[in-house]
Amino acid sequence: MIPYLSVCRLPSVLSLAAATLFVVPVASADMPMGNGLSPNSHAPAGVMGDHLHRAGEYMLSLRTMRMEMDGNRKGGSNLSTGDVLGDYMVAPLKMTMDMQMVGLMVAPSNDLTLMAMAGYIDLEMKHVTRTGARFTTRASGFSDVSLTGLYRLWDHGAHHLHLNAGVSLPTGSIDSEDNTPLSAGANVQLPYAMQLGSGTWDLLPGITWRYTPDGEWSGGAQASAVIRTGENSHDYTLGDRFNATGWIARRVGSSISLSARISAATWGDISGADDELPAAMINIVPTADPDRRAGTEAMLHLGLNWVGQHGLLHGHRFAVEAGAPVYQRLDGPQLRNRWQMAGSWQYAF
Repeated sequence: MIPYLSVCRLPSVLSLAAATLFVVPVASADMPMGNGLSPNSHAPAGVMGDHLHRAGEYMLSLRTMRMEMDGNRKGGSNLSTGDVLGDYMVAPLKMTMDMQMVGLMVAPSNDLTLMAMAGYIDLEMKHVTRTGARFTTRASGFSDVSLTGLYRLWDHGAHHLHLNAGVSLPTGSIDSEDNTPLSAGANVQLPYAMQLGSGTWDLLPGITWRYTPDGEWSGGAQASAVIRTGENSHDYTLGDRFNATGWIARRVGSSISLSARISAATWGDISGADDELPAAMINIVPTADPDRRAGTEAMLHLGLNWVGQHGLLHGHRFAVEAGAPVYQRLDGPQLRNRWQMAGSWQYAF
């Protein structure tokens, strides 16, 4: 589940980020541009694990993400709420996901950079019943933690290729509960889309290519996957996910660049079923059906990147990116993605 533009819930990290404003930066892995830094030498805000650092260098990052889903879709066609209620007692109407992430990158050598990411998620889903009653379920907490190594494979002039190899730790809860009209005021297990983690140890393979011909233009592409291993403690396994993205960026000033990116993803249905969800729930609400979770999606994203060139903000990077689907095919009824947004701050020292 992934992860836009909300207030970070990690005050200690924000304090550390503020403190670094007064740290004088040392040499960084950023591509130079004259006497300054290039604003487009890093990928857009929605891409992670895109670059390596020099030996001994560290980088802190904060990311905030928001995704909004609204309306239902089956295959390549939109469904009305009435269509869904013709088959189910409850129809999901809208869902929002807000995620704040903190990251640390450290380079033990010029060819290897290690990255750790942890996050906090807020989920909210609105529903309506056949009788017209409306209700909302919510879940919040820490997400799964990822540990990744980025290893340089090839450098040739403006071309840079590296391997991404990581693992996701099952730190996010799969026990999120809330009350519903059918639970008589008691908290009950929520369906799959409202859980905060996978509950399994997941492999995170990937490969990234970057192209940096000069200080004006840059681009790149990344292919990655989330490969689930085993069953979680509730006897199910989320579907594997495969992602691909490509981007191009153009500097429009000494500190600013604009980016365009296309992304595609496909993910599978759930194997097994949550032993805490009553079997009858499959016929009550589609979010409880493990065989209606797969999908394929392509999105277009536009972004802006800024890097400080002088003074206290020298070396600090801020980026924002917004995206919307251009293609969706869902094994529904399933809520369709309407838009998403990402913002990030990065500082290397």
